[in-house]
Amino acid sequence: MKLMKIGALALCAVICALALAGCSGSKKPVILVVSFGTSYNDSRDATIGAIEKAIQAANPDKEVRRAFTSQIIIDKLKSRDGLEIDNVEEAFARLIKDGVKELIVQPTHVMSGFEYDDLMKIVDSNRSKFSSVKVGAPLLTSDADYNAVIEAITAATAEYDDGKTLITFMGHGTEHESNATYAKLQSMLTAAGKTNYCIGTVEAEPSIEDVVAAAKAGGYTRVVLEPLMVVAGDHANNDMAGDEEDSWKTILQNEGFEVVPVLRGLGQIEAVQAVYVDHVKNAK
Repeated sequence: MKLMKIGALALCAVICALALAGCSGSKKPVILVVSFGTSYNDSRDATIGAIEKAIQAANPDKEVRRAFTSQIIIDKLKSRDGLEIDNVEEAFARLIKDGVKELIVQPTHVMSGFEYDDLMKIVDSNRSKFSSVKVGAPLLTSDADYNAVIEAITAATAEYDDGKTLITFMGHGTEHESNATYAKLQSMLTAAGKTNYCIGTVEAEPSIEDVVAAAKAGGYTRVVLEPLMVVAGDHANNDMAGDEEDSWKTILQNEGFEVVPVLRGLGQIEAVQAVYVDHVKNAK
């Protein structure tokens, strides 16, 4: 009888412990990968999805979750495809509800612009709800990052490097002071001897006019266009490679250049994925 009583007490203790564990939520650390997002499904899987998979492979002891910052894209995916993706606020609410205590936030932003600033406001307002919160750096942060990206994009476009082609990467551009990132990348490309590589932006400086001027000054006959963006989304498909009169492809063709658009987001390049993996490892 005494042994049965002890066994019952032990069983009760186990049940209570399990109940407490359930109440406290998941103890598994989480890596929240935050991206702007895209409604181009194939590009999303090949870029953001590939980055997330690379991060998960490098961190098997952690759970990788996704959040997008563009509510327009989130709403479009839900109404068009029935696909539900958390915005950053929703992702944090879910993390807190699930009892997650250790968190790493890894943005896939190219630079620390307005989107990154907004993300950090949400992170900082929720820090007290976690025992540990670390944030990985955007893609282009340190000089080592720039060198790694330069090596990655030049290797990925080596087939076009024939001395007659201006290989151009189109960034988004921003009014944020981080727009200086583009000029720094151009400067480091030039310093590395990659004088046939050109950086331009859709909404800031350097502009498409600067790209045209560089193509003419270098005596190039062909221009390769590729997005300096994680995904090959709306800007890449329309502003860069579209058939409209104001697309980069059309403008350059009208100037007499052969134009080769390459719809490949940076996230598709394994060496770029590796930079994000490294940033997760060194998150602060």
